Amino acid sequence: MTHLTARKKKSTAASQGVRKTTVNTQRISQSASKKAHHAAGRPIGHAVILCAGKSTRTVPLTLTRPKPLLWAGNTTLIEHLLTQVLGLVEEVILVIGYKQTMIKEHIGERWNGLRIRYVIQNSQEGTGHALALCRKNVSGRFYVLNSDDLYFQEDLKELGKHENALLVKASETPERFGQVICEGGCLKRIAEKSAVVQSGIVNTGAYVLTDAVFLILEGLSKSPRGEYELTDALNVLAQKSAVQVVEAGTWVPVSYAWDLLAANEALLGRITASSVSGMIEKNVTVHGHLVIGEGSVIRSGSYIIGPVAIGRNCTIGPNAIIRGATSIGDRCRVGPAEIKNSIFFPHVRCDHVSYIGDSVLGEGAHIGAQTVTANLRHDSASIKSMVDGELVDTGRRKLGVILGDYVDTGIHTSFYPGRKMWPKTGTAPGEIVKKDIVS
Repeated sequence: MTHLTARKKKSTAASQGVRKTTVNTQRISQSASKKAHHAAGRPIGHAVILCAGKSTRTVPLTLTRPKPLLWAGNTTLIEHLLTQVLGLVEEVILVIGYKQTMIKEHIGERWNGLRIRYVIQNSQEGTGHALALCRKNVSGRFYVLNSDDLYFQEDLKELGKHENALLVKASETPERFGQVICEGGCLKRIAEKSAVVQSGIVNTGAYVLTDAVFLILEGLSKSPRGEYELTDALNVLAQKSAVQVVEAGTWVPVSYAWDLLAANEALLGRITASSVSGMIEKNVTVHGHLVIGEGSVIRSGSYIIGPVAIGRNCTIGPNAIIRGATSIGDRCRVGPAEIKNSIFFPHVRCDHVSYIGDSVLGEGAHIGAQTVTANLRHDSASIKSMVDGELVDTGRRKLGVILGDYVDTGIHTSFYPGRKMWPKTGTAPGEIVKKDIVS
């Protein structure tokens, strides 16, 4: 038999990142707690993070970088995950493929004391196949994490108390994910892409497994979509051994480019105190938490409502208005503009009077004077955006623009909500952007 891959059901709305519904913790926890002590004495040596895929749903941002190097909360998705496993494992294995050199150069062989090992997945045959490639590099118990979701250390610690376990979250739209059917706190099966609601609990794509899973992976056949699915291996494993179900406190899936806004909100929402390593001039007003990196300056007359994170060597103002949740990357410049609930990748320039709301701006984007992003429909309906030639409901009432790297907007450019621009494209002065601008 050929070797394998795993699939995680993707969210179609950023609002699905933090769930309001709660899991029946009594059903899940009572049986699980009895078995947790068995695994607690066996340390987890490795975390396998699956980074190889080429994401088309996060275009245009992933035309120039792999998805793990997307930014939210002034960190990349992969660095957030590495932060969460610090102290839990000794070595991290990154399975890389698409634009793999960028990940190697960004992370290196050591990251804050963590050993980093790379495994190459040259053909994208699924997450099961990706994990199977790591067989020689792991033993005992190990974590498996998707690289495009936000997990948090407190949940990973709970996951690590078990021999085999998966992290789940209650969902109000479970049909959009892999639905987890459990019994007595253990996995019974995962139902992928089922239009019929079978469970209000969904798979987050985070696991603790033992090396016994590799024997199961060897026997997998390809799924109908032509991939080896890790969830198929989990279903087989659940028939042979107890796979505990652990409820996540917070989980934010990043399936589409606009989901970065939900990730940004979740990360900045965890700031508990302001931290100022740069300089704030007189007559600057700050409400809420503000983080400023070294070498950055906020000039007089600026008004900031947190949570806001500003990177290193940035210049903000004079007379800028920045409203949270907003993260501004290193070496950005913001003049007398209003920025609301947005993400600026590094090197963005918005030097003049403009309005940027609920938007994601790629690295090196240059915003011309009087650029305005509309972020709300007149009828307040959910905003739709084109993805792979299909109009997708974002689930967001407010969404501005998604700009690829090194985009230039001419003066007086106006954007309809939910529009995108491909890397290195531009607009003419006074242009009204009604459709995506592709290269």
